[in-house]
Amino acid sequence: MTSSSTRITSCLLAAAIAMSISPLAFAGNPHAPLRAVAAAGTSGDQASVDRFIVRYRPGTLQASDSQRAVGAVRAALQQSGLVGASSAASVRHVRKTASGADVVKLSRPLDRVASAALMRRLAADPAVAHVEPDLRAFHTGNEILRAPTPAALPTATPDDEYYASHQWHLHHPTGGMGAPAAWNQATGEGVVVAVLDTGVVAHDDLDGSVLEGYDFITDAFVSRRDSDERVPGAHDYGDWNDDPTQCDVTPSSFHGTHVSGTVAEQTGNGLGMAGVAHDAKVLPIRVLGRCGGYTSDIADAIVWASGGSVDGVPANENPAEVVNLSLGGNRACEANSEYQLAIDQAIANGTTVVAAAGNYNVDMSQFSPASCAGVIAVGATRITGGKANYSNFGDGVDLSAPGGGGQVDGNPNGYVWQNINDSATSPEEGQQNYGGMAGTSMAAPHVAGVVALVQGIATTPLTPAAIETLLKDTAREFPVSIPSSTPLGVGILDAAAAVAGVVPPCEGDDCEPPIEATPIVNRSPVGGLMGDEGEALLFSIDVPAGASNLNFLSYSGSGDVSMLVSFNAEPMPDAADFRSTRPGNNERIGIAAPKTGTYYVKLLGVKKFERVTLEARHN
Repeated sequence: MTSSSTRITSCLLAAAIAMSISPLAFAGNPHAPLRAVAAAGTSGDQASVDRFIVRYRPGTLQASDSQRAVGAVRAALQQSGLVGASSAASVRHVRKTASGADVVKLSRPLDRVASAALMRRLAADPAVAHVEPDLRAFHTGNEILRAPTPAALPTATPDDEYYASHQWHLHHPTGGMGAPAAWNQATGEGVVVAVLDTGVVAHDDLDGSVLEGYDFITDAFVSRRDSDERVPGAHDYGDWNDDPTQCDVTPSSFHGTHVSGTVAEQTGNGLGMAGVAHDAKVLPIRVLGRCGGYTSDIADAIVWASGGSVDGVPANENPAEVVNLSLGGNRACEANSEYQLAIDQAIANGTTVVAAAGNYNVDMSQFSPASCAGVIAVGATRITGGKANYSNFGDGVDLSAPGGGGQVDGNPNGYVWQNINDSATSPEEGQQNYGGMAGTSMAAPHVAGVVALVQGIATTPLTPAAIETLLKDTAREFPVSIPSSTPLGVGILDAAAAVAGVVPPCEGDDCEPPIEATPIVNRSPVGGLMGDEGEALLFSIDVPAGASNLNFLSYSGSGDVSMLVSFNAEPMPDAADFRSTRPGNNERIGIAAPKTGTYYVKLLGVKKFERVTLEARHN
């Protein structure tokens, strides 16, 4: 049953609306009155900051000693004039991140001016490679309307009761994403989709699609758990806040449950609604709670989701083929930022990263993690196929997907519909339900779900770069004009075309075997390479759309190597797109305008070589 009073639902990146209807499994009247509430997007523009991420250069004392790392921050506070020379500034070491950076926490928050001064001082330290604030994302909301009772619901195929009447975003010929035709070929079976969000709550229409997951929040206030430790499971305790000194007062959103439903809500079970890749498994990872979530926690979760190692957390037994990030904040993604390094590692692990473009109706270049290199950034469209008025835009948006137009398109056509809990606080105070939300948060999991459909039928998993190319090549044109001042990518996600675009496996004697190469990551040197005369070492790097100035470099060590590079093929001595054959180990190949896809680089021993370093860099 619906709660006795209307409430505000605050959804991270759900820009406009959340509505709920009585749970079909329990309500005596399945057509009870709907209600609508609004929710704004996140903000990374915090008034004060008390946590920072500091990455020290390899080989420095600070990089290997947490006490020295803390001491360097304390010294920078004093040198910046933020504390007196005689004052014992309180700086606490929180932990190491997956990238090897140190998260430190100050005893009191610094305002924008003071935090900028501290970061300038730290950046001037020769031992410091990078420093950034460990920001949290916030969300706010306000009620906008109470909707009328809907008409009787028709029977549909699939037989989920609200599929035909409410889930336009899956099947509408103009604004939908073509799911039914795709389901004839693919359902996501065997694929894992990581949803980094508020966690999940129990729901009969989702439980069978959800793996155990993990809670990555390292702040007890944010998590509502009794410690700062990370723990197994991804239970959503509720993200409501009633303390205005911490962040805006908001009710719980159960945003992660709704997003997970878009990816893999159970389908064809006669209950509720349908999910895009309903035979895939959702790996829920809790990174958002009360007053949002820290950059450092989200970045570590990205690494772990893709199968990477994170200190203090057991190995992920279910690495994800795709990560969904319906979250973010107002800060541009820098080349050496914690987000970018985590995304680079995920891509090197073969994981596609999908992120919401944001809900401020501004250029997404100042929004992270969507503006990070290698991410598939998703804008939001309405049932008309036009731009949702809240959606961020810009050249960085790769493509768009249904996010809902909110009140302007009415009920139910203004919202993306999936499962939720109807409590304003903890899930134990409410019950399982279904709700409509609007935002780029809702658009992104449609894309993540289609990635699962594609990977589920691909004989050999597609690389993240190949997935991005496929989705963009098969996107359909916008049915209405999108102003050139607010670009939303190449078009609208088309699930059926993407599935049809998966190249069938090659069969027969003429087929080439797959290329076996060691993946490398942008701006991450690989050292200690060695081999005999005539021996070859083969590496690969996925280059995202929009990259420029791709450079391959080898250096240091002893002996003599040559470098060969080819696009989408193994370079051979007599067949390579590029080559560098200088005496010694200092080789360099530069490509000003690289193609989107996989480049292969081979080091060939002219003489025996040892301790050689290889690096690939692109902007």
